[in-house]
Amino acid sequence: MAEDGAEDTAAPNAFALAQRQGDEAIRTTLLDAASRLLAAEGPQALALRRIAVEVGCSTTVLYRMFGGKSGLTEALYIEGFRRFRERLAAVPPDPDPRVRLHALGLAYRDNALAERNYYGLMFGEPVPGFRPGEKALLTALSAYAILEDAVAACAAAGLLIDADPRHVAVSFWASVHGFVSLELNGHLPDADAILDTLMNGISSGFFATPRK
Repeated sequence: MAEDGAEDTAAPNAFALAQRQGDEAIRTTLLDAASRLLAAEGPQALALRRIAVEVGCSTTVLYRMFGGKSGLTEALYIEGFRRFRERLAAVPPDPDPRVRLHALGLAYRDNALAERNYYGLMFGEPVPGFRPGEKALLTALSAYAILEDAVAACAAAGLLIDADPRHVAVSFWASVHGFVSLELNGHLPDADAILDTLMNGISSGFFATPRK
């Protein structure tokens, strides 16, 4: 038997490595394994025993971290949006707010490609009956607020068309989200060129001539 509740399995290395780094590393390892199984095999793969076998630990570790399947699902949702928010927040400011908004669109796509195992739970319903709790929803809204703030900065600089900035933010999100969803499902073989066309179209449609 491995220490701290780990079981001898065919693949104990992920958990053994995480143990040396502490609880946060263990938590990340478990969530990444669960998200990978959910994306590959569907909601039945979120059985705690299945995840324990995958990473090489005991189910006790999962119960200690998440309390059960519902807590694990909630944690997956929060983790997906936490990483999404971090990716958007890492986009640096720019004297021209349009440049930052453009960069946020690219960061949205980069995050979806890097964290595709989380993406389905964040924006779909792969786990029947799951409804995110208050903390999870606040985490999601904090990510979206970064986009709203970027659009508001464009409006404050007189760079937007005569439209409600909130509507522009939703339209921007819907455009990029639709593109990303198509790409993740393999429907955009020339994705880079199409994204460039999309972002140019957004610029033409949403931005006005700067005020003097």
